[in-house]
Amino acid sequence: MRRDVFQAIADPTRRAILSLIALHAMTPNSLAEHFDSSRQAVSKHIKILTECKLVKQELSGREIYYHINPKKMKEIADWLTPFQRLWETRFNQLDDVLLTLKNKKK
Repeated sequence: MRRDVFQAIADPTRRAILSLIALHAMTPNSLAEHFDSSRQAVSKHIKILTECKLVKQELSGREIYYHINPKKMKEIADWLTPFQRLWETRFNQLDDVLLTLKNKKK
């Protein structure tokens, strides 16, 4: 099944997993220690992130380490960039209006 990246990152637990492995690769057990849910629940979240290619797995001995896929994360960031520019422009316009109003009160 092909999963939607934005549905995957909509879940707070999956966003937390991404934040953790952005710092360094982690095993499912070490990830599960950070949550109040079972290892199986965390594994399901990891599976979804892997299916979306947000997370890659790497075998080291008998352990599987999960690490973030920067290329896929960049795709998300690139998609969001035009919206960020729009928000920044609107906030700057709002700042100008507020400054104008403040100066008129003086």
